[in-house]
Amino acid sequence: MDSMQTKLLSSKPTNLHICHQFTNLCRIKTCAFPVRDDRSFKLVSHQNDSPASQNLIYLPQRRHRHAIATNAHSSAHTYIVDKCGSDQVHSITKQERVGVLLLNLGGPDNLDDVQPFLYNLFADPDIIRLPRLFKFLQKPLAKLISVLRASKSKEAYASIGGGSPLLRITNEQAEALKKALQEKQLHADIYVGMRYWHPFTEEAIDQIKKDHITKLVILPLYPQFSISTSGSSIRVLNDIFREDGYFEGLPISIIESWYQRDGYIKSMADLIQRELLSFPNSDEVMIFFSAHGVPVSYVEEAGDPYKAQMEDCVSLIIHELKSRGVKNSHVLAYQSRVGPVQWLKPYTDELIVELGQQGVKSLLAVPISFVSEHIETLEEIDMEYKELALESGIENWGRVPALNCTSSFISDLASLVIEALPTATAVARARNNNGNDKDESDIMQYVVKMLFGSVIAFFLLFFPRFLSLFRNSSL
Repeated sequence: MDSMQTKLLSSKPTNLHICHQFTNLCRIKTCAFPVRDDRSFKLVSHQNDSPASQNLIYLPQRRHRHAIATNAHSSAHTYIVDKCGSDQVHSITKQERVGVLLLNLGGPDNLDDVQPFLYNLFADPDIIRLPRLFKFLQKPLAKLISVLRASKSKEAYASIGGGSPLLRITNEQAEALKKALQEKQLHADIYVGMRYWHPFTEEAIDQIKKDHITKLVILPLYPQFSISTSGSSIRVLNDIFREDGYFEGLPISIIESWYQRDGYIKSMADLIQRELLSFPNSDEVMIFFSAHGVPVSYVEEAGDPYKAQMEDCVSLIIHELKSRGVKNSHVLAYQSRVGPVQWLKPYTDELIVELGQQGVKSLLAVPISFVSEHIETLEEIDMEYKELALESGIENWGRVPALNCTSSFISDLASLVIEALPTATAVARARNNNGNDKDESDIMQYVVKMLFGSVIAFFLLFFPRFLSLFRNSSL
């Protein structure tokens, strides 16, 4: 399966080590943004004009970790952000060179890249969340898992052509976004930074520096925020900005989530409505939203807002469809779970079987957390889930394509970038105030390593004896 299926093997996280320390480096301010110099948690999302949200930015301050994953609408701190017209665009960018960094997951270009790609994935501490004292096991564990999973993953990629189409599609989106911005009187350089394969985020940052960008908008191509997707990429940027003096004073705006935007919601509704017409009895089709899953611990322990945002996103799309007279029933499920830990439910595969048993005959799958075709749409949904559905008694199967370069979607992304420009705030390099904590952590890790190594050495030394004892007892 694809990389994103592998967010498992995680111990229960004990804190929010997303990357919102980044807000201490780069205050993302808006037209009415009170800049604070504390360590408050800020989740910034550009909203839309739908009835549910009137183009607002919600900034929930740090609360109890279980409260963070609430719906953005319930935030106690709400700030109005005025839309930027073309006159504002000219005033903002007249003497500046604007850059837009698109963040995405990445994928192997060919079958030889699969194992190293998986290693990069599993080496990410936001994917395999180990306790602090066991961080030294991150890379050895990543190596082991990537080797064990490489064969199965190669089969999946081979079935869709021998590699991931994600980079090609993301580059096409970047080019389309550049043209859309030009049509809106904004000339910007667009960069693509992948988290787990080339071009890596670090490579994009190097090019941004070479091009002498004077204002930067960071746009993850994930509509909903999760600590394992947008959060992981922003954490990498946090590390870069902390160490690289080039970014000191560079105005940067980070768009963490944008699922509520009117353009995105309407673009999704357009695709669903079009696909419904391909069924013989479109009114009887159940709309099956399938989102990528995350372990329940991410939401309940780490405060990941992903589940709440996903449910809100589906609600907004259904509201739009109903306004067009589309009254089909719908469900939301989560795909790509791996391993023994509990993931968000209901599970896509299990729900498909249940719906077949309940007599549902027509199903339209909607990949809701993806804006580009990749392994989880082309192989998991189109092949695995389609086969499962037909075996379960579902007679008519369809799948809504990913947005890719849909013109209305790209145009709205361009508007989002323009609206984000006034919020760009100069980066200030963070001082290292955690020296003592780091020293204590290093000492503890050293002690754990010594104990762990001693235990392993002991078992290796006496293993033959234990093995012989076991054999004798089993005779």
